[in-house]
Amino acid sequence: MTTEEPIQTWIIDDTGFLKQGSHSVGVQRQYTGSAGKIANCQLGVSLSVATRSAHVPIDFELYLPKTWTSSPALRKECHIPEQVEFKTKEDLALMMLARAIEDGIPGHIVLGDSWYGRSSRFRNAIRAHGLDFAVGIHPTQKMWRLDTRERRIDEPEEARAIARQLREKVFRRVTWRDGTMPQRRKLSSRFAFCRVKVAHDDGSEPAEREPLWLIIEWPEGESAPTDFALTTLRRRMSKKHIVRLFKERYRTERVYEEMKGELGLDHFEGRSYPGWHHHVSVAIACYAFVIAERMRHFPPSARRHCQAYPHQLAA
Repeated sequence: MTTEEPIQTWIIDDTGFLKQGSHSVGVQRQYTGSAGKIANCQLGVSLSVATRSAHVPIDFELYLPKTWTSSPALRKECHIPEQVEFKTKEDLALMMLARAIEDGIPGHIVLGDSWYGRSSRFRNAIRAHGLDFAVGIHPTQKMWRLDTRERRIDEPEEARAIARQLREKVFRRVTWRDGTMPQRRKLSSRFAFCRVKVAHDDGSEPAEREPLWLIIEWPEGESAPTDFALTTLRRRMSKKHIVRLFKERYRTERVYEEMKGELGLDHFEGRSYPGWHHHVSVAIACYAFVIAERMRHFPPSARRHCQAYPHQLAA
């Protein structure tokens, strides 16, 4: 992957593994973005690395609900190791980030959706590791707007309220990449940036909190802005570059689709905790091989002239 392009971003995401019964390790009725609803499923949290052209998972952890970690019978039935305790999805994500840092994996920008971005603990832990982030947030997240000297203005407001105060002409169209086949329509939207400090109850003084960029997306045809994110990315970086980096996280869903459709990521029929991780590890290794072959046969320099799409090149 790094032959022609550097790895800049690490992407945290999660995916569901739909199940029929109740005996597979970690299964319960819970929300999964894979189905877009509450379903009987397992949840896996992944860490991926990405260049501008390639994207591959390097780590996975199974989310175990408290009903599983607190039940000796379930733990014994599915061979859950004694040292494994309940961890939130944010905890699992931070554990994988720490492993990647310890292993010297390249990359310095962490991306994630609003489930992770809503957590001040998650954001602060990333900064404590010396990494930047660009993470989604809920529109109800409260924050202070900052003036040109980065002083707080008035009282904290919800992100969507701040967006409503901005004039429409400050939203500029940004194109971040070509779309997929068959239309190959360029992916673009309108964005505005606003300097803010987040308002949350974590015990720290507001004056000591880091100023951030609030990224506001207003897609064409919508009556109001729809998506919000926070980032620490530097002022010297162009806004187009920031949008392009942030949007890299959306490729994770396509990677999940490939791994499930072509490599059987969600086809594990066993029930044990070690078995799930063994199966997913094999799927990761197979996908890494696919990416290596794809990069070898279709390097980024060639794609600038003839875009290669994952589903055309699947294993």
